[in-house]
Amino acid sequence: MSLVWTIIATFLYVEIAVVLLLVLPIASPQRWNRFFKSQFLAMISRQANIYFVLLFGILVLFLLEAIREMRKYSHHENTTSEHLNVELQHSMRLFRAQRNFYISGFSIFLTLVIRRLVILISSQAQLLAQSEASMRQAQSATSAARSLLSQQKTDDKSTDTKKGDSKPDELIGELKQKIADLNKELEHERKDKEALKSQATGLEKEYDRLTEEYSKLERRVTVSGGGKDD
Repeated sequence: MSLVWTIIATFLYVEIAVVLLLVLPIASPQRWNRFFKSQFLAMISRQANIYFVLLFGILVLFLLEAIREMRKYSHHENTTSEHLNVELQHSMRLFRAQRNFYISGFSIFLTLVIRRLVILISSQAQLLAQSEASMRQAQSATSAARSLLSQQKTDDKSTDTKKGDSKPDELIGELKQKIADLNKELEHERKDKEALKSQATGLEKEYDRLTEEYSKLERRVTVSGGGKDD
């Protein structure tokens, strides 16, 4: 294996390790999001699109080169007068071209997978943070409603002792209005929470789909590698 393809194969192994780290439940989405937003990665992310396009273009060029080599050696016609060593050398070059094709192809695929996983993890972390904030707002609104009701009951009791059976219609109307407003606010927060939960469920399904697709492709690489060795 030449130096260039050794570097690409090493890059492929690093990508596999990164995908495993992102897929396995090693850290929560909030921790990954804090890691993505660290100072070091923030400096790199300013030019991340340029690096991604450059790396993707280089991998595509090597993939096209591997395809060209495969087409070159796959159309070779063996003759009876051809020496055995020449035929073995030709088969070896064809095998190397196929190996380079798989290495560059999976490197491109895992580059896209890692980029997508980072976006999904960041989105999930933001959704979880919004869900927690909505829950805290709902709890504070519930506490405010309870305190308001208890205070109003105390005021009603003191008013009853002073005025007998007469009830303050204005205070009751204000209390009903406040209760209605609080109920609307709680209903709005509940709907927001359900929407955030549905989005989080969609993200988890996307994780499972990417993991399953990666496992299938890894099994294909294993089967293809075993066939070439035989």
